[in-house]
Amino acid sequence: MSNLALHLERDSALTLSQASTGCDFQIRAVDGPACRQLRDIGFCEQMRVRKLTNGRNMLCTVCGTRLALSKDLADQIQVIPA
Repeated sequence: MSNLALHLERDSALTLSQASTGCDFQIRAVDGPACRQLRDIGFCEQMRVRKLTNGRNMLCTVCGTRLALSKDLADQIQVIPA
């Protein structure tokens, strides 16, 4: 990957709580106090996630499973557009 492509990819990363609803994203990083629990339920790097709703609790799908996440948890998930 070229330096320009790597730079653009880093700039496009945002948290799942910041991401738009109805869109597909690729998980780039899971980092924070609850990262172990998030990984246990399938939120790990390279997985695809779709954010379905926004608000205090967000509904999303990963691996065909719908999950509700708090904003605090969603803030620990970095995503890029898929």
